[in-house]
Amino acid sequence: MEKTGTVSVLVVNGQSLQRLALRMLLTAEPGLTVAGEATDGDGAIRTSAELRPDVVLMDGRLSGAAGTETIRRLTHPAPRTPRVPGLPAAEETHVPRVLVLTPAGQEAAAWTALRAGAGGFLLDDADPAELTAAIRVVASGEAVITPGLTRALIDAVREQHTVRPLPRVAGLGALTGRERDVLVAVASGWSNAEIAQWLSIAPTTVKTHVSNVLAKIGARARVQAVAFAYETGLIRPAA
Repeated sequence: MEKTGTVSVLVVNGQSLQRLALRMLLTAEPGLTVAGEATDGDGAIRTSAELRPDVVLMDGRLSGAAGTETIRRLTHPAPRTPRVPGLPAAEETHVPRVLVLTPAGQEAAAWTALRAGAGGFLLDDADPAELTAAIRVVASGEAVITPGLTRALIDAVREQHTVRPLPRVAGLGALTGRERDVLVAVASGWSNAEIAQWLSIAPTTVKTHVSNVLAKIGARARVQAVAFAYETGLIRPAA
């Protein structure tokens, strides 16, 4: 679903100069507004619940166990107490989208954050236009992962000896034979153009197949489809 109107952003960064720079950049951009700031995970969770931003822009250096738990709590908040007759209805649970600015060389941490529920990743040396575009895409409900980072994440999961399964909507049996072929190619790091050439079909048809695969397995992004391919045994991690 496409998001319209102004996109509100919560900036989460432990360094005051970087928070200031991000605030100045985002407030100068039409259609974006900074709802607030937080310096750590606990502050992000508390401020997000209070201000209800569309997107939480999170510094990847907050990764690790604490950062992963922050993303999980932001994207999978505890349900509200059921409405009690005679009392005002409780506010609907707010679930923001999370965009992580990750340092180069931290792909393994980015992989963990993706599995926790992050909606997108951008290297922290991205230019301002890339950042603002990524915020808008994530706010619309789509996923953002740069091609270079996608390849690095695929390499990271290949190197794992075991992969812990994620909850999923459907198994391999829900996919058609052609969709399995496309999933194998995606998990191998191929682009839509490369898949189209291999299968002798149009790139737009590949895009449709990829969208169908993501919908069937309940994934938001191609890298989650890669995880699914390894988890189900369609592709084996390297020893």
